[in-house]
Amino acid sequence: MDLQQMRYVLAVAETASFTRAAERCHIVQSALSHQVARLEKELGARLFDRTSRRVRLTPAGEAFLPAARQALEATERARSEVAAATGRIQGKLTVGSIPTVAAVDLPAVLRDYRLRYPQVRISLRAGSSESLVEQVREGKLDAAFLGVQPGFRPQGVHGKELAHGRHVAIVAPDHPLAREAEVNLRLLADEVFVDFADGSAARAQSDQAFAVAGLRREVAFEVSGVELMVRMVRHGLGIALLPETFTAELHGLRRVAIANGPVRVERLIWSRFTPSPAASAFLSLLGV
Repeated sequence: MDLQQMRYVLAVAETASFTRAAERCHIVQSALSHQVARLEKELGARLFDRTSRRVRLTPAGEAFLPAARQALEATERARSEVAAATGRIQGKLTVGSIPTVAAVDLPAVLRDYRLRYPQVRISLRAGSSESLVEQVREGKLDAAFLGVQPGFRPQGVHGKELAHGRHVAIVAPDHPLAREAEVNLRLLADEVFVDFADGSAARAQSDQAFAVAGLRREVAFEVSGVELMVRMVRHGLGIALLPETFTAELHGLRRVAIANGPVRVERLIWSRFTPSPAASAFLSLLGV
């Protein structure tokens, strides 16, 4: 068994195709298939079920994949550590972020990082705060930017508070509230809302604020992304509550301050495991 065979297996599993896996690995399909077959013979088990229409992992393949990924990641880490010992930062950096991050100018941070460390491969993954915490905890992300309620402390990761700010209401220009400079939650309670999924960290901040005020509201439209939320508000389907710092970049909408509105904390989290040289350099750039 060798690392290249593991790479081939991983490519087939991720593309569900020997043809696409061969293209990804820059090898002819017959050679890739031969190497996978050799590995299966050595292991004494088939890793894939192959038909004319599809390729899928067998139970043995499902069991093999996590260990293969760990072996490849360990190899990459070893190369990075040796390079760092000789003064070079290389390897890969995988960062996660909520779509509404505002505490840092993330594109600018990643640009500066790439200019300083051009040999590092950078990946950015967007997601909810809950999923990002889990991915950092499992080592799938080196670091992530979250938006959570005050007092939220995710377990199994290291973290640092970056910013603390209030939400504002965003409304269509012709909405009656567009003329108001400031409102309170009681005035908003009768409005129709566009918000994130029930139970998500992005939704919890607003839900908690209304609960503390002893109020109920109607969330008629649940969305998974802020772009759809903004479009629905722009079309007058409802109003939304978003962090004030983020809404400064929204055009064609009105922002209305909320006297007793939701509060959001932006946090940076990173793995509790010893960071790779690439991750250490990124955290250092952020002042950690």
